[in-house]
Amino acid sequence: MTYLPSKRIMSSIAALAACTILSTGTPVLADKADNTLNVAFAAEPEPLDTYKIAGRQGLILARHIYDGLLYKDLDTNEIVPALAESWEFTGPLTMEFNLRKGVKFHNGADFTADDVVTTLNTVITPEYGTRYSISVDWIESVEKLDDYKVSINMSKPFAGAVEMLADALPMYPHEFFEENGSSGMASTPIGTGPYKLVSQEPGIRYELERFDDHYEGSPKAGATIDKIVVRTIPEMNTQYAELMSGDLDWIWRIPPDQADRLEGRVQIVSAPIMRIGYVGFAPESLGGDSPIADKRVRQALIHATNRQAIVDAFAGGASKVLNTPCNPAQFGCDQDVVSYDYNPEKARELLAEAGYEDGFELEMVFAAMPRSTAEAIAADLANVGVSLILNEQQYSAGIGQWRAKELPAFFSNWGSYGIGDAVFILSNFFGGGADDLVQDKQVADWLAVADTSSDRDVRAENYSLAVKKIADEAYWMPMYNFNVNYGMSNDLDFTPHPDEFARWWMASWK
Repeated sequence: MTYLPSKRIMSSIAALAACTILSTGTPVLADKADNTLNVAFAAEPEPLDTYKIAGRQGLILARHIYDGLLYKDLDTNEIVPALAESWEFTGPLTMEFNLRKGVKFHNGADFTADDVVTTLNTVITPEYGTRYSISVDWIESVEKLDDYKVSINMSKPFAGAVEMLADALPMYPHEFFEENGSSGMASTPIGTGPYKLVSQEPGIRYELERFDDHYEGSPKAGATIDKIVVRTIPEMNTQYAELMSGDLDWIWRIPPDQADRLEGRVQIVSAPIMRIGYVGFAPESLGGDSPIADKRVRQALIHATNRQAIVDAFAGGASKVLNTPCNPAQFGCDQDVVSYDYNPEKARELLAEAGYEDGFELEMVFAAMPRSTAEAIAADLANVGVSLILNEQQYSAGIGQWRAKELPAFFSNWGSYGIGDAVFILSNFFGGGADDLVQDKQVADWLAVADTSSDRDVRAENYSLAVKKIADEAYWMPMYNFNVNYGMSNDLDFTPHPDEFARWWMASWK
């Protein structure tokens, strides 16, 4: 079956575009003599305490303002020094960091071990309310060894520790943080990053200036753009018009149909991201009294779904059909697994073998996914006799029912915190915890080894075993990896990355 996405009428955009396009058909470009990058988000950035932020908008701003001990170069996948010059594991649960000297915060304070100790020992406490406990719950305590050396004591083995320290856990100036807490950091963000915040209307407008005292040797060094102005513009039509007129230089998350319309007038770049869509099957739901409990039924549902047609119609761009319960860009996400092609006849055979020749009804809750995509799945399953009852909910309500084992199928997405390591997805759904409605002990044991080993070969081997069995048993129906369409002025040189963190410090004018 072929799905045709709906097309929104854009006559208002066309009219605005006509006013901004020269007779040659070339968009008017803004004068870059002031060296300012003008950016827009549709959603409001959250207050700029990184530890309390969930949305990418606020996190992008934060990563320009703050630095972590380490940094991940996504072009090479290497973890490199940042505020720490070097680090090592001195025991199974202990890491030591030699800190960089000569680093200044935006308020002129010197960066020392006190900043690391105060920041991390504060955000790991339950009272602080760090948004995602997985980011810090592996830290037991942080000790100052001298003014430029600290020890992080881990509460448990966690293979993602180094990944989290690579810019996801920023360092705050200890005196200011102790006195003003989270609200102070949000209202007056002070970091060591390549840009400092000089003004903000929270949720509306932010102005950042290049920090001339950004430390030598930083992996974020070399910024060439003097000023970044970020505005919240909820109406996408307004964003398109301003981009074409030259009042904006960078926007993102453009729907595929609109990206097609803008192509040729401005730069349009489609790039894959870490987030993936999936349908989770729950053999243990409803007391195990559900057709989903039968492996043949799960395999049939995947064979019956024309995932490629769904990708073509609703995702497009850089998105691809997935066969694994993780993103191919993540370490440990082995792609050598069984795949299920679109084969309705095979689906009918499997359903008949399982005793469902006449089909059955199945409820599928979906959250944070378009209704049109859920309806496309339902249409395909109807062709093999399965009547899919669609129930749209907010994510928090849907995941609550999932954990209560009330849902046989749950259609949603997962972003792995933007981190390219399977530790941030597989164990969440198959490691034996609250979100694991499979409860396959063998899979959970493999994941436990992979999640706690510091040996990358051991990790890769055990993740591979787990991924292969998950695919063999059809515990999930992986859908596709998401992509983001970026719209940019023709004179901007910008490279997107799969973690959805815009690195404007790397951008420049052509």
